Amino acid sequence: MPDTHTSKRPRKTGAKRAGPPEAGAPLRIAKAMARAGLCSRREAERWIADGRVSVNGKLLATPAVEVSATDRVLIDGKPLPAAEAVRLWRYHKPKGLVTTHKDPQGRPTVFAGLPPDLPRVISIGRLDFNSEGLLLLTNAGTLARHLELPATGWLRRYRVRAHGRVAQEQLDALKAGVEIEGVRYGAIEATLDSVQGANAWLTVALREGKNREVRRVLSHLGLDVNRLIRISYGPFQLLDLKPGAVEPVKRRVLAEQLGPQLAAQLGLDGPAEAERARRTARKSGKAPGKGPGKAPGNAP
Repeated sequence: MPDTHTSKRPRKTGAKRAGPPEAGAPLRIAKAMARAGLCSRREAERWIADGRVSVNGKLLATPAVEVSATDRVLIDGKPLPAAEAVRLWRYHKPKGLVTTHKDPQGRPTVFAGLPPDLPRVISIGRLDFNSEGLLLLTNAGTLARHLELPATGWLRRYRVRAHGRVAQEQLDALKAGVEIEGVRYGAIEATLDSVQGANAWLTVALREGKNREVRRVLSHLGLDVNRLIRISYGPFQLLDLKPGAVEPVKRRVLAEQLGPQLAAQLGLDGPAEAERARRTARKSGKAPGKGPGKAPGNAP
């Protein structure tokens, strides 16, 4: 994902990434508070430090505590609300907004302009100030982290207008990846769609998440990007969603795209989803709950 925030911690070779916790599993107290929609995990840690949180009648002095459904958690003397159901929204980010909750420079943010009836949400990746298009929003940090991973395999597709000239052969070479100023970028699929005066229109697709990746790679080829629109993220598309508009993704659609295993872990496998999975299993001759989960779709 170009224009996204990525972790700078080195990856451990051969280490398996943990998936989302099973529904009902014990959680760190800060994560439980965030899941309930009260605050972010960082804010939860501050609330704990301020003496606002107790567990089973004992005031917490540290966030290094796990809680389960059997624990009595109070915040400011009030019970911890039940965790919100995992949800996902499609949002058309206009140009000129920062994808952050607070901007040190005082620029307008994505979250300040969202509809007031929306719960507290976070973005899945980011689009920078001058980029526009599809931004996925969710109320679940576990879902966001899962979908941001290059290993998840979700293709991000962009329409790009850039000043300059480039040959398709140069773009084809990006399929092997490229190293720029010591930074290695993975495989990129790029197609030269048309040329209009001094500008070229391209379609660019990638699965990685390095900051400002599209702009830096095309600049390396001598192109100056002057418009960048994300048109799809995995199976979710921008389509005719108007700038600034937000549209929820149906629970059934989200569960289908995540696959039965991950949907179950996130609590998305309600009765309707479970029955649908059983019917599919019967048609395919497979027993439900066995075998690998459905891979997320990559078509834009």
